[in-house]
Amino acid sequence: MSISTFDENTEQYLIKVSGACLRIAGRQVLEDIDLEVARGETLTLIGPNGSGKTSLVRLLLGLYKPDQGSVHCRPGLRVGYMPQKLIVDNALPLTVEGFLKLVDGIEFEYLLKVVDQLGIKSLLSRPIQNISGGEFQHVLLARALLRKPELLVLDEPAQGVDINGQQKLYQLIASIRNEFGCGIIMVSHDLNLVMESTDRVLCLNTHICCTGHPEAVTQHPEYLKLFGGTMEGFAVYTHNHDHSHDLHGDVISHEDHDHG
Repeated sequence: MSISTFDENTEQYLIKVSGACLRIAGRQVLEDIDLEVARGETLTLIGPNGSGKTSLVRLLLGLYKPDQGSVHCRPGLRVGYMPQKLIVDNALPLTVEGFLKLVDGIEFEYLLKVVDQLGIKSLLSRPIQNISGGEFQHVLLARALLRKPELLVLDEPAQGVDINGQQKLYQLIASIRNEFGCGIIMVSHDLNLVMESTDRVLCLNTHICCTGHPEAVTQHPEYLKLFGGTMEGFAVYTHNHDHSHDLHGDVISHEDHDHG
């Protein structure tokens, strides 16, 4: 029934949800939800359309209050949010730089650092309406990072991005987690693509169907029931972590690190 803070000296989590239930317009959209995210951890929410993913995100952001249960967060928790969609009026004379400067209290030097790390510095002078879908997603990600978040909430971050761009974007998100040390809650519809960049998966269909390591979740009966019944022809993407990625998604081998 509450959204509150907890003592950061006694809790390891950035945010923790316990037994949360939510009804909207008389319909049960979330039931008995438990989850937590620690600093440096990525939790991916998956589920069919209408499963409550967006409602859960809004609950985490404090836009909804649970009818039962609780949502606890660290005192003063800084949250960066990347929405699934954002429509900018075509008649609005706004450059990418102007759009990013709408974030309150940012330092221009930090803005330049973020856009450089995300590889979008060349977009700053362009009208926000004249960039591609993939470029716009990177701009939205930069906007979320300008808040110097401890917790980054990404609602379908690869929306409108082609398949090759999606993989690079998820690699970029993993690199951001490593660079900034933030926790990440990410909504996705494609577990296969996010395998590399997530630590845990929570499969939602109003209630929690299953949760755990992504490879374990893909074998769970509830996951199989929701996403096709059998896994024939489904190739689970596994990632060999003998290397890491920079913020542009490029591979850095451990050998490169060893030779400095």
